[in-house]
Amino acid sequence: MAFASIFVPDFILQAVVRAEPALRGRALALVEGTPPLCRVVACNAEAARAGVAPGMNKTDAAEFAGLEICPRSRAQEQSAHAALLDIGWSVSPHLEDAADDTIVLDLAGLSHLFPSDEAIGAQIVQRSCTCGLLPNVAIAANIETACIAARGFSGIAVIPPGEEPQRLADLPVSVLSPSLETVEVLNLWGVHTCAALAALPVLPLSERLGQEGIRLHALARVAGSRALVLAEPAHFFAEEMELDDAVEELEPLSFLLGRLLDQLCARLAARALAASVLRVRFEQQPSPGKARDLRDEAFPRGNPAGIYEKDLQLPVPARDSKMLLKLLRLRLQANPPGAPICKIALAAEAARPRATQGGLFRPRYPDPEKLEITIARLAGVVGEKNVGSPAPVDTHRPGEFEMQRFLAAAEAVKAAEAAAANHRNIASLDACNPRRGSVVPASFRSFRPPIPAALELDAGRPARIFFQGCCGNVQAASGPWRTSGDWWREDPWQHEEWDLEIHFCSSAEGERRDARANSQPGSGLYCVYYDALQRRWFVRGIYD
Repeated sequence: MAFASIFVPDFILQAVVRAEPALRGRALALVEGTPPLCRVVACNAEAARAGVAPGMNKTDAAEFAGLEICPRSRAQEQSAHAALLDIGWSVSPHLEDAADDTIVLDLAGLSHLFPSDEAIGAQIVQRSCTCGLLPNVAIAANIETACIAARGFSGIAVIPPGEEPQRLADLPVSVLSPSLETVEVLNLWGVHTCAALAALPVLPLSERLGQEGIRLHALARVAGSRALVLAEPAHFFAEEMELDDAVEELEPLSFLLGRLLDQLCARLAARALAASVLRVRFEQQPSPGKARDLRDEAFPRGNPAGIYEKDLQLPVPARDSKMLLKLLRLRLQANPPGAPICKIALAAEAARPRATQGGLFRPRYPDPEKLEITIARLAGVVGEKNVGSPAPVDTHRPGEFEMQRFLAAAEAVKAAEAAAANHRNIASLDACNPRRGSVVPASFRSFRPPIPAALELDAGRPARIFFQGCCGNVQAASGPWRTSGDWWREDPWQHEEWDLEIHFCSSAEGERRDARANSQPGSGLYCVYYDALQRRWFVRGIYD
């Protein structure tokens, strides 16, 4: 059994460089604290060669030419740690979250996928570089040995079984993660390497250093083993970025969103997943001249003040960062934020990617991703509420409908299957009830908009009807059905509805009134209504 430890050196520095790739290879120092007491908490090798050291005051560090000074970001560290976990889960399902900068993988069973341990380490490094991290990878038969080797050796290190003491002998004691007091004591004793620590007698060491001395001695001798503490994989991916200067225009905002989407999609690709829902959250810079409304604080309404949130429901799971950026730009153009943005947060709900099987002799269908971009462009022109699929509304108002999100092919198939199951249930009821099954339902073709008409009444019942330049005699009439509603709205309705069997005359005079024969309606069963508010008659539709 083998284990691989992935260690990210200078983790808090790499977390910032991962969000700002332009800083890679430049002298960088991170500061933390409240001004004017900000001090350097970490610096890379380039900054150390220039003379910068941890603990230095920010004002003193700013005097070094070419030094980039950035604040430490806890949010970026959390995102980098989540990306490190995704890298581990992309290789092995058994993973231990050892520290913010260290994870341990169980490599059991991976020999069928990779030819050697070196190939496993190379694959881990490649996927880490894709996610913006440069790690050290160590593979050994012992968990603690792998962790120590990852902190002590750069690049990829493979330690064969039985060679652990010899390979770890020259490593400094600091790779064992001792406390500062213990490090000072060991330096006074002249113990600087793991081999020198392992050569000390354990009993006198325990008398002077206690339990920590016993633990360090066992690690230096590569004695003992433990089981892996497994971590549960997460299915929610998030990336954040805090901005030093607020962004007001769409172009610079799109550049930052593209960077975050690249990181998010790289993590999704490492886990062989895709985004089904994309959530955007902006923290806006408050206006200096805007007074606070205490009523909004006591009774919050909708989104909090200074927060812009938007959810993008994707038609199919996707992880193409360029396509997601185009879609997000179109949504922001249609509904832009109302203030400058000082913090960006992107989150994705993960789902399995769409798998398609193309036909050999069938043309290729358009990608649903491109269709979603087209729909977003149309929504930017006519409005989001005017694009989609029409659906009925739970109301008694005739002809009422609403626009819902357009369903992709897979979702449409599911909806069709549900409708077919409902139809089978109704058919089974019809089979059990012969009288129910004997009734053949009629279809109704609605006229949009309704056709204006004129009616002649006889004793309060329709006798003749005129519409579209034709005259028809009413053979039978059923009604009236009086309905009304929505009195609280600006457009209430009050209708008196009739079902009429109409026979249109075919006289020469009627044919001369309408020269176009195709425009003459056919005889049949029509639905007409009287609008009491407009005081006019209309033809709603015909029964087929």
